[in-house]
Amino acid sequence: MTARIDHAVTTGTFSLDGGTWEVDNNVWVIGDDEECIVVDAPHDADVVVDAVGGRTVRALLLTHGHDDHIDAAPEVARRTGATTYLHPEDRMLWDRVHDIAPGGELSDGMTFEVAGVTLHVLHTPGHSPGACCFHVPELGVVFSGDTLFEGGPGATGRSFSDFPTIVASITDKLLVLPEETVVHTGHGGTTTIGAEEPHRQEWLDRGH
Repeated sequence: MTARIDHAVTTGTFSLDGGTWEVDNNVWVIGDDEECIVVDAPHDADVVVDAVGGRTVRALLLTHGHDDHIDAAPEVARRTGATTYLHPEDRMLWDRVHDIAPGGELSDGMTFEVAGVTLHVLHTPGHSPGACCFHVPELGVVFSGDTLFEGGPGATGRSFSDFPTIVASITDKLLVLPEETVVHTGHGGTTTIGAEEPHRQEWLDRGH
């Protein structure tokens, strides 16, 4: 059966550096009618579990450790039996939210198989030290978390983030993908590599 991508949106808050903001987060589910992989577990475990719809969850992959992307992860893992994977460089962010460890560690080049397609882990630090994107060549998509959005890089004005680092990550890991690659982001709408690549110098000039 052909793999597909299902999408849901959750609403909650993001807190860091003493501030709290209302945010809507995307949940992405890649799979077929039997099995799937979930990307991010924000805010509301019920929404994530409903998107899974009773399928076997092969993995719960977290794009990074900010609380709005991970706060429902232990509950989703408990209810689905999935292993939660986070890059170890974001463990300090995880530990601010949860008193249990994630089940597995992401690393650059790691792969996950589901429904006949392969998700390739791209370590893309900058928004956070352990930020990762997940490229699925067979579907022509990359799940970018908060690394790349329509209009440019994710925010780098808070703790543990760095603008030159995120630009290097996007340049070296994302802009080298085929220009038709669809970018499914952590918040808001979808874009493509081809739509973003021409604006790299503009990002550098504005500094964010």
